[in-house]
Amino acid sequence: MDFTAIDFETANRSSASACSVGLVKVRDGKVVERDWWYIRPPAGHGGFSEWNVRIHGIEEHDIVEALGWSDQLPDLIDFVGDDVMVAHNAGFDMAVIRAACDASFIPTPSYSYVCSLQIARRTYSLDSYRLPVAAMAAGFDDFRHHDAMGDAEACAAIIIHAGRRHEADDVLELAATTRARVGRIGAALAVA
Repeated sequence: MDFTAIDFETANRSSASACSVGLVKVRDGKVVERDWWYIRPPAGHGGFSEWNVRIHGIEEHDIVEALGWSDQLPDLIDFVGDDVMVAHNAGFDMAVIRAACDASFIPTPSYSYVCSLQIARRTYSLDSYRLPVAAMAAGFDDFRHHDAMGDAEACAAIIIHAGRRHEADDVLELAATTRARVGRIGAALAVA
């Protein structure tokens, strides 16, 4: 079970307004590496809305010294490598990558991704599948929700637990077993 869990927080309603990212690398079903950093959103997407600040607590002064999206994308790509990315409500996080790349006039990197929300819905019987509830079902409940690192760790915990529960050897097998969609971003992936 090898993958990278990812979570973004945004400054405002624009998908391009990534202001922090959390990354968690999993190898053999165990967390082996974590990273987190602030991001200065691309020009035209950097205003912080009161609503978003209330949710994640990141304010404009927090990102003043941060590098911009285009300067930090290579670090993100280096961390993820060839992994399948996993995110809770992955459509949001993949939209952030696409929109921030578009706003920065750089190509979107090519990745496959799986949504832990879809997998949680097909693994647990819960009243809600919000990240804190699904993470609790996976035995991971001590984290700060809407903190990019905490959310990425919670997402990783859901996939690891679901993988064990479904006896899946890898994240793509887990997706197939739970009938979760394997999405793609970036240029079309070459078929071997």
